[in-house]
Amino acid sequence: MPGYKHPCRYCNGLVEADDKACPLCGKVNPTGPLRCQKCSSPIIPSAKSCGNCGLELQIACPHCGQSTFFGDYCGACGQRLSMACPHCHAEQTLVAEKCTKCGKDMPTRKG
Repeated sequence: MPGYKHPCRYCNGLVEADDKACPLCGKVNPTGPLRCQKCSSPIIPSAKSCGNCGLELQIACPHCGQSTFFGDYCGACGQRLSMACPHCHAEQTLVAEKCTKCGKDMPTRKG
């Protein structure tokens, strides 16, 4: 059922509140709070670490190497802050210990 639309945090296009990705720009998590990749607690870009689990929120982007906030996308190059499973190539968070698709161990994140 259609409802009140919200602006996408990335492109300002209007999206449904429960959309997983913006239909205009294609980026994930277009509305609602940014969430910690480790514990899913809400986080804010000015935070140094997650208030719930303590995950450091300034990381080196795995794509460009620049320091960036650990949200959904790199602030410098715009790439998604995720990695592919080396076994099945499914997209995973950078803090995943095991693949959510095949269950195999993920490499340890550096930096």
